[in-house]
Amino acid sequence: MKPILLQGHERSITQIKYNREGDLLFSVAKDTVANVWYSVNGERLGTYNGHTGAVWCVDCDWDTKNVLTGSADNSCRLWDCETGKQLALLNTNSAVRTCGFDFSGNIIMFSTDKQMGYQCFLNFFDLRDPQQMEDNNPYLSVPCSECKITSAVWGPLGEFVIAGHENGEINQFSAKSGEILKKAKEHTRQINDIQSSVDLTMVITASKDNTSKLFDSNSLDHIKTFRTDRPVNSAAISPIMDHVVMGGGQEAMDVTTTSTRIGKFEARFFHAAYEEEFGRVKGHFGPINCVAFHPDGKSYSSGGEDGYVRIHYFDPHYFDFELEA
Repeated sequence: MKPILLQGHERSITQIKYNREGDLLFSVAKDTVANVWYSVNGERLGTYNGHTGAVWCVDCDWDTKNVLTGSADNSCRLWDCETGKQLALLNTNSAVRTCGFDFSGNIIMFSTDKQMGYQCFLNFFDLRDPQQMEDNNPYLSVPCSECKITSAVWGPLGEFVIAGHENGEINQFSAKSGEILKKAKEHTRQINDIQSSVDLTMVITASKDNTSKLFDSNSLDHIKTFRTDRPVNSAAISPIMDHVVMGGGQEAMDVTTTSTRIGKFEARFFHAAYEEEFGRVKGHFGPINCVAFHPDGKSYSSGGEDGYVRIHYFDPHYFDFELEA
């Protein structure tokens, strides 16, 4: 089936996220705008306007009531999903790189970049306490002095956050004490993306070292490795099949010197158990920055350096994808 092309951004896409039901798709880019779309037909519902810098991250709580965005304008903002009204503004000292609601939707976390003399912090706010938001005073702020956080997701039951770092390390940070519960270092270069499986038991990482790896969420045991020949910008786990989809390509600054064929701008499908690639989907005119599976597993979306979001529908039991020898 022909993909649905979403044209609502002027610059490259930084993250895309489905809500729990999968009827809405949120996209953010380097152009200050956060968009929300109907995933079934690609119609744009509206935008969340307010940021003045590139928006790096977006998340939606489990009942699609609130939306959280983090930006390079040194702020993290909470929005009413339905009306687009800004509910809270949390100012930081440096750019907000990752953000997320825990499963209850009551606690938010976000991490800030190490820049302009400020170190990287992982901040936790409880939305049930309005005073925290008004005073911009997190109940827990964890300094990460060694290496900045480049991607993060909540673990199961909201007990900890799994964070990927610039040096390839993965850490579990307790949401209660802030201490590091577990560490793993399987990657040799920066982790670009971390995404959870639908039941939160596993996470998949995407790294600049040309690999994507599957880990157990609780123990951080390394389970599988998926190898490619280019940096991997994003990876997602299918909610219904033993499949993972990966997006990447070469570094954005090298793109202008190569054709789309050499640049490897396809989304790649791997079997989660056998670690074998079994399909590729072309489409983007630049590296793919982010991928996400629809919660029903029958479609996936990708956001690229070209500023487009594409929604691809397919039959997960029968792949008719091109795979070159």
